[in-house]
Amino acid sequence: MAEGVTDLVTDGPLLVAAAVAALAGLISFASPCVLPLVPGYLSYVTGLVGTGARTSSPAPAGTGQVATAVRTDERPSRGRMVAGALLFVLGFTLVFVTISTAVGGLGRLLLQHNDAITRVLGVVTIVVGLGFLGWLPLLQRTARLSARPAVGLAGAPLLGVVFGLGWTPCLGPTLSAVNSLAFTEANPGRGAFLGVAYCLGLGVPFVLVALGARWAVGATSFLRTHARTVTRVGGVVLIGVGLMLVTGAWTELMQWLRGWLAATGLGEGAPL
Repeated sequence: MAEGVTDLVTDGPLLVAAAVAALAGLISFASPCVLPLVPGYLSYVTGLVGTGARTSSPAPAGTGQVATAVRTDERPSRGRMVAGALLFVLGFTLVFVTISTAVGGLGRLLLQHNDAITRVLGVVTIVVGLGFLGWLPLLQRTARLSARPAVGLAGAPLLGVVFGLGWTPCLGPTLSAVNSLAFTEANPGRGAFLGVAYCLGLGVPFVLVALGARWAVGATSFLRTHARTVTRVGGVVLIGVGLMLVTGAWTELMQWLRGWLAATGLGEGAPL
């Protein structure tokens, strides 16, 4: 078991894929369907919604409404804010890691057809990247689950699960890229590793904002102001990943990296 974990964290090609997955998570956080709701979610998971505090609460999913403000004199402790954010992140991590693990297992099951399916997934990734660029209006539509758990820390993990399930169509473009990489790994453990990387990219900003880090709050404001640019950059990244999958360049890059690591001795113990 320990050797398997060591293999995961020392396998250079997998770490490259994990970096791409984490970047996809960060792009998801900066997307218009997540970033504007961050204050509302943090208020919800810390139990401030409905107490009279002046803060934002998430609008009912799928309504297209903006977050509403309510009034209160209470201020949550930093510890409570961080705990709520961590539990929320844990909830959606469970969903996304389960999906990526299943996709990795599917890749192993269909290993003999892996190359053809990888190219198809690359085409899908390119298509959703074009959607990010605004060139495919049909992909701008989203569907979201409207269920809401109890307010507060007790309901924070469940809200994370609801977010993971309900926002999957909205996060589909970035998730498709991550799951395409998970499929190419053809291994459930590696798929799970990429899922964790994606959730770190998506979840760490939530925790940083909950910590009240001034630079994190400033970065959130910057991302909100430049949302269109961020979305377009994300689209370019997705198209790039898709093209590499379609042309086989991604597989060739991973094989070259494995060979280079083996030649230098840096990849000893990592599966080839």
